[in-house]
Amino acid sequence: MARRKIVTTRNAPSAIGTYSQAVKVGNTVYVSGQIPLDPETMSLVGGDFRSQVVQVFDNLKAVSQAAGGSLRDVVKLNVFVTDMSNFAIVNEVMGEYFQRSYPARAVIGVASLPKNAKVEMDAVLELPEEEDVGP
Repeated sequence: MARRKIVTTRNAPSAIGTYSQAVKVGNTVYVSGQIPLDPETMSLVGGDFRSQVVQVFDNLKAVSQAAGGSLRDVVKLNVFVTDMSNFAIVNEVMGEYFQRSYPARAVIGVASLPKNAKVEMDAVLELPEEEDVGP
């Protein structure tokens, strides 16, 4: 059985509850939900939806890198929004962070999110197999 490794980075917000930023099991990384917190101040970024989506993707990117990967390794992305009329903005910003082939994704409308955020995302990454380096 693959060993669990807790992934942490100062480049993404610290956990605000009883969870880890991410857990790596083998080559799979499970990234906890990220809300639009600035990692330095732990404050919610500006009030407009687009800036919140950008911050969430920046946070996901930082955790992915800390796990040894990148957003290219995301195979599943869950997006939670408090207003489904912002769906097009999610697509627009996501296009700035991802290239084809896109990960599988769900966008789910919810009543509220922690700290009154307008968006939260979690992700699953599948990292490439590590190559054996010969002598």
